[in-house]
Amino acid sequence: MTEFNRQLLEFLTASTTPFHACAEMAARLDAAGFTRLEEQEDWSITPGRYYVLRNDSSLIAFVRGTEDPTTDGIRMVGAHTDSPCLRLKPNPDTVVHGYLKLGVEVYGGVLLNPWYDRDLSLAGRVTFRDADGSVTSALIDFKRPVAVIPSLAIHLDRGVNDSKSINSQRDIPPVVLQGDSSANASDLIKQQLAAEHPEHAGAELLAWELSFYDCNPPAMTGLNEDFIASARLDNLLSCFIGLKALLEAGDTHSTLLVCNDHEEVGSNSASGAAGPFLGSILSRVVTDPSAHDRTIARSLLISADNAHGIHPNFADRHDGNHGPLLNAGPVIKVNANQRYASNSETAGYFANLCKSRDVPCQTFVTRTDMACGSTIGPITATEIGAPTLDVGVPQFAMHSIRELAGARDPENLARVFDAFYADATLLGR
Repeated sequence: MTEFNRQLLEFLTASTTPFHACAEMAARLDAAGFTRLEEQEDWSITPGRYYVLRNDSSLIAFVRGTEDPTTDGIRMVGAHTDSPCLRLKPNPDTVVHGYLKLGVEVYGGVLLNPWYDRDLSLAGRVTFRDADGSVTSALIDFKRPVAVIPSLAIHLDRGVNDSKSINSQRDIPPVVLQGDSSANASDLIKQQLAAEHPEHAGAELLAWELSFYDCNPPAMTGLNEDFIASARLDNLLSCFIGLKALLEAGDTHSTLLVCNDHEEVGSNSASGAAGPFLGSILSRVVTDPSAHDRTIARSLLISADNAHGIHPNFADRHDGNHGPLLNAGPVIKVNANQRYASNSETAGYFANLCKSRDVPCQTFVTRTDMACGSTIGPITATEIGAPTLDVGVPQFAMHSIRELAGARDPENLARVFDAFYADATLLGR
């Protein structure tokens, strides 16, 4: 295991929800000397290092370089903090034959079958009223197995290996305990809040945004440790790569990392890519409208989101000429219908950047007879107007509770981002 991958696994372990991912990134930015800005306060941006949080689940970090961004542009990398999962409902309690089950909503395009028979924990943000009447929020994480969704035995469902249809209302509420008729989710959450934040013991819970997650930690896997197996690789892997590159960026050029929440559900929120977060921050970094527009025209955004690696058991699901291999380099994602934002100029720029760092590069185009997913790339390009492309690390099992990526690809993409953040030309403009 390289030092890069060791740090990546630590980041994945700590980042059990978008809230925890942003808290982990903020801690690393603080340690590197970045200044936290609050949106409700007045700013005076001079050359330096800054970051902003919105909703505790989206983050923008940037270096205001010594070069004038009006003539030098801003080098931007975009990713997202959220992953498909099961979210706890506001009134989740159901008792059946003495078992307490908790109702959940499906968040995003979850591959549901792998959630069965896993050791599940619970984490996220809770909002509460303290004894003094103040309303505040805090993050909690049980960090241990507290729930399971047990499979039905094959003897009771003989056709399960032929087809398995899952009713998300009926079939997936996790089981959390047995025999305590007075137990409920609210009390369990309050106990956890008091354990993690003793100063809020006795608080009255008002609301929560909590997600179940797999307790199985990230791991290097394969006979030669060729792979990384983990939950939430899509897209915390890109968040980590972008953060790592930004922390190592110099102070000459203006560089930026945006990690949005809510990509998996369409990005339509105040903290999502379709919202005003990035545009608002850019307008406060370059305040003059004309200078702002000239800056955007000279900038470039790389949207980083994992790509579908060609699956050795299902190779026919790919276009034969565009099936990326794990550990064969980052992938440029192309779609004629603008589901990805890459064009010939931005794709060519990235391919040349890879070549400058001796990093192999691949291209992904979906089969013409299959629908294509999308990313924050086209959404962000529409919102701010900067030249944009979509890239990513290839992976298997996208949107499963446990995904698989190549062990060498993340560090290779980080090397390309290092070159991007240091590049003085940006598309020759």
